[in-house]
Amino acid sequence: MKFVNQLLQQHVTRYPALQLVDIYKLLYQAALGPGHAVSDPAAALKRLHDEVSNIQSGPQDPIDDVISPDGRLARIHLRPFLSAGGDIADLHQAFVDTAAGYTPTPGKLEKFCACLGGLAETGNIPFEKTTVVKFFDDIARSGYPVMRHSDDYRLAYRPAYRVVAVDLLKR
Repeated sequence: MKFVNQLLQQHVTRYPALQLVDIYKLLYQAALGPGHAVSDPAAALKRLHDEVSNIQSGPQDPIDDVISPDGRLARIHLRPFLSAGGDIADLHQAFVDTAAGYTPTPGKLEKFCACLGGLAETGNIPFEKTTVVKFFDDIARSGYPVMRHSDDYRLAYRPAYRVVAVDLLKR
């Protein structure tokens, strides 16, 4: 899939310490959106405020990092968003509204994951094909669960973002 290849090329270049679980998390968000993270909007707002108050330096991320083939979903990175004067209340509302209104597409996630063995075989992602195929076969058998970023990724990049529908975020 051309989109998955382009998306992963950008992320492999920007985040060379990423692991297979980080690739999976990105594809999970692209296909299923952020609904799993907003069971309680008030708790989600508290987590956002806690994250903002404890934010540390990190890489030079773009404000919005489009992650879905249709261009609707993006990771809004907190550090550049805040530096540009972004409003936390607006971001939270966009996050909650995205979670409520975005229709997850499990079949899309399956297709995204299915193409990764081929990307590994051609060298487009820096992992051995057998390792990739086993990892994603295990993920499929587990029912495509929610997962956290790898420790390597968290330590190297201190990810701080929210997945939102870009048309819902006021700017």
